[in-house]
Amino acid sequence: MPIEKNYDAAATEKKLYPKWEESGAFACDPQSKAEPYCIMIPPPNVTGSLHMGHGLTFTIQDTLIRYQRMKGKDTLWQPGTDHAGIATQMVVERQLAAQGIKRREMGREKFLEKVWEWKAESGGTITRQLRRLGASLDWPRERFTMDADLNKAVNKVFVQLYNEKLIYKDKRLVNWDPKLLTAISDLEVVPERALGLALAPALSARRQDLRSGRQVDLYRGRHHAAGDDAGRQRGRRASRRRALQGAGRQACDFAAGRPQDSDRGGRIFRPGEGLRRGEDHPG
Repeated sequence: MPIEKNYDAAATEKKLYPKWEESGAFACDPQSKAEPYCIMIPPPNVTGSLHMGHGLTFTIQDTLIRYQRMKGKDTLWQPGTDHAGIATQMVVERQLAAQGIKRREMGREKFLEKVWEWKAESGGTITRQLRRLGASLDWPRERFTMDADLNKAVNKVFVQLYNEKLIYKDKRLVNWDPKLLTAISDLEVVPERALGLALAPALSARRQDLRSGRQVDLYRGRHHAAGDDAGRQRGRRASRRRALQGAGRQACDFAAGRPQDSDRGGRIFRPGEGLRRGEDHPG
């Protein structure tokens, strides 16, 4: 048999990994008397693909699991994926919109059926990539955050925490997307500057009156000539107030409700818009 001049990792590893997985080399044994060692994978989005952060995290976890496995411990590296609620909802809604169908018109149950269909269609990318990386996960134990029994466990824990007053429900300023009709995280917002909007007085302690060359202390409503000693002292106090209140352009934009774009829905919105309209979160 001729030997290739160069080592072809892709071809070789593709043959090896299925043999490892089928042999049960990565499986734990709940009946074992060996000391257990377990890591639950931080579940990546089911409809997404791996990025550099995943690669770093999973490499470290795989190293720890393999080390403890070689030491004779009964190891479990628990695989799983997250339902990626907003991202999945956005994709499915776009598919429905192309057919002239609106989510609210079809109802919750029918929409969930479409979500499950999309998960079945696109949900294997992450797990295929992990296998190609050689990750020694216990694949038969793979879980999904929308699995029925996991839903029951989550509900049980949240009810328990609520009854123990460790979590509570209250009104909070949120990023409300008027297209998806759901709250989204700060990470999913793309701030953009807009002219002609005033800063919130609670965060902007001063403004400069360009026409008169005077400054206005918005807390006290007093005017003073720009540049005098008293003005400088008040200016320093105002700066300290802004620092203590976490002011800064981004914070002021947020508090003043400056328009921002949703990375998910692609719509301009204001933080807390849904709450100001008195709407409940349907998401």
